[in-house]
Amino acid sequence: MIRRWLVTFKPFRIFVVGIGFFSLCFLMTSLGGQFSAKRLGDSPFTIRTEVMGGVESRGVLRKISDMLEVILKRMDSLSKLDNSTTSDTRRLDELSSAINRFQPAGLVERIQAIAQNVSNMAVRVEQILQNSMAAGRVRDGSSSQCEVPRDPRYPDCPGKVDWMRARWTSDPCYAFYGVDGSDCSFLIYLSEVEWFCPPLAWRNHSSPPTAAFRTDLSSLLDLVGTGKESLSFMKRRMRRLASQWGTAAQRLHAKLRQRWREQKKILVHVGFLTEESGDVFSPKVLKGGPLGEMVQWADILTALHVLGHNLKISMSVKELQGFLGVPPGRGSCPLTGPLPFDLIYTDYHGMQQMKQHMGLSLKRHKYVCHIRVIDTFGTEPAYNHEDYATLHGYRTNWGYWNLNSRQYMTMFPHTPDNSFMGFVSEELNDTEKSSIMQNKVNNMAVVYGKEASMWKQGKEGFLQILHRYMEVHGTVYYETQRPPEVPAYVKNHGLLPQHELQTLLRKAKLFIGFGFPYEGPAPLEAIANGCIYLQPKFHPPHSSLNHEFFRGKPTSREVSSQHPYAEQYIGRPHVMTVDYNNSQEFDSAIREIMSTKVEPYLPYEYTCEGMLERVHAYIQHQVGSPSPASPGPQFFLLPNSSALTWAPNANAPPAWPPLSSLRLLASQEGQSCVEACQHANLVCEPALFRFVNNKEALQVQCEVVEAEVNHVFPAFSVLRRECGLQKDPLLYSCAGLSPKYRRLCPCRDYRRGQVALCRDCL
Repeated sequence: MIRRWLVTFKPFRIFVVGIGFFSLCFLMTSLGGQFSAKRLGDSPFTIRTEVMGGVESRGVLRKISDMLEVILKRMDSLSKLDNSTTSDTRRLDELSSAINRFQPAGLVERIQAIAQNVSNMAVRVEQILQNSMAAGRVRDGSSSQCEVPRDPRYPDCPGKVDWMRARWTSDPCYAFYGVDGSDCSFLIYLSEVEWFCPPLAWRNHSSPPTAAFRTDLSSLLDLVGTGKESLSFMKRRMRRLASQWGTAAQRLHAKLRQRWREQKKILVHVGFLTEESGDVFSPKVLKGGPLGEMVQWADILTALHVLGHNLKISMSVKELQGFLGVPPGRGSCPLTGPLPFDLIYTDYHGMQQMKQHMGLSLKRHKYVCHIRVIDTFGTEPAYNHEDYATLHGYRTNWGYWNLNSRQYMTMFPHTPDNSFMGFVSEELNDTEKSSIMQNKVNNMAVVYGKEASMWKQGKEGFLQILHRYMEVHGTVYYETQRPPEVPAYVKNHGLLPQHELQTLLRKAKLFIGFGFPYEGPAPLEAIANGCIYLQPKFHPPHSSLNHEFFRGKPTSREVSSQHPYAEQYIGRPHVMTVDYNNSQEFDSAIREIMSTKVEPYLPYEYTCEGMLERVHAYIQHQVGSPSPASPGPQFFLLPNSSALTWAPNANAPPAWPPLSSLRLLASQEGQSCVEACQHANLVCEPALFRFVNNKEALQVQCEVVEAEVNHVFPAFSVLRRECGLQKDPLLYSCAGLSPKYRRLCPCRDYRRGQVALCRDCL
């Protein structure tokens, strides 16, 4: 049997005493608890339906909570008004009296009555406050600040203000963004958080700050934080290379001739190191696990800091939510306005986490190019376009984000469809280089393989040949009680700290790869320390079609060796690529290496200065998706070449890379634009596709011209005299190829040692 309780409230004046909303909730919770046999602390919104009358009661309680929240928020402002009328005071007393007579009998009906009174009071209080603020604005001479603008460019603004007046309390996220019930706050919200109203002239729209080079890394080290071995590894790397970053900053500063650079607000969210993604890397740092990703992230963070940008770093979803300003409430306020950051650097794990917490608003920020995805192996346009990938068999677990392909940033320049981010290796001065060459041990080889499993699977044959000529050293991780299973003739040093590994490489003549891991930083470090790098050639090339490691990765790229960059961009004498299954070829390569002298070599794009130069150019020049180029540009044939270029007398719209770098070529059937441009010692540039995606650029007789969603277009068929133009800019692809078509390829020149940038790109 339910006991009946008489609840008595002491008379009060709300705007004088200011009883808190949570105190009132506590009293109502206590009341609800007696009727529903719930604990004292239970929410009034969870009162059992058989007592409270079902959904209607919960709706009424929710309504009264909203209404009381409205009026109590206004009481402080109301209590400060000197011109409160007698009738207003009487209405407040009526509310007090109604609550004082609040009893359990007819609970729902009484709550409904109070809710109606509260609604009436809220309207009246709003009128009082609006009149007071209007009078104050007149006295201040600033009444025009909060007038609702009638601007044809923002036709929805007045209606949105009316909606905010009536409904701004419907979700607490509006208050989170500073809305307080005034027209001024509505207009600020609708112009700065959303985009329905024009910017307010009286708001402080200051010019963007200037980015100044930094040489002190102490504040960056504090930002990175502690608590994980992966973070400790990254910080050790930052400290070790600090002086080189400082010198590089001074060089680039001089090269830019004090050119003004805008300081960007940048969030770096390292998704793969978050607990929510499993963080499988941190426990392996001291056990021979892969370190390439952490090397790259450490260098990205350092480059952004040294370039002078305003950084925030998140290593957890909670930090990500806090930095993005995800509002509370029921989702009425998505992140529809400007992000608190100009750029966000993350990875595929981070993209998944952002999708979960940003919802639909993530789409808007993807399209304006706010996001950069650090992507080790690259993502080609056919895999990136979700609908196209699904329809044509390119769907994988990692692609389908519908980004501009240049928003993916790779460790090596795998495909020009993506942006080459890279990392750095330690650069030696002339004295150090001379010392290394004098102290090289001619018959000393170091094996690229930190895990014992890499030494198995049929490697005994070529290791025996190597052992015949050279002393073999390894850096294989092992625990004291379990020595690694490597050949007895191998001198294993165990897993070495970076400075000890550098010492070992400076003595060795040869650094030899086993075929795995693919495309890591270690070969570049070895070459930079004067080693010759020997690696296996793959027959046939490894790809997602024939090799388990690449299966599911969003690329069709064929990998011809363990380290294609070293093979293609460095080559002999520093890099030798041979067939390990051919004993005679392998034997001959070892003997050639022993008789070859090389100096330490590091490509400029992997120096600190090279990375700073590249990242600076991306930040200052890579912007959101540009509007399509107007059709009908004029091209002319370059002398002694098959390439077309933009005519100097044609109107050249602004572009980056600039149109002066454009060289237009036609591929052969079955050839990609990557290959066609490479054969002309050029680089395919996806940003310039929009200027050649027209009939005039094709320079052939077309009986049929169609625009399609096809990742090999623009292209043409000579036999069928058919021409195809690209209908979806997300599918502009350097990598696409077809045996039926010759591709139209926008190639460009590039800076010596910096393939990511054209000659006029800096």
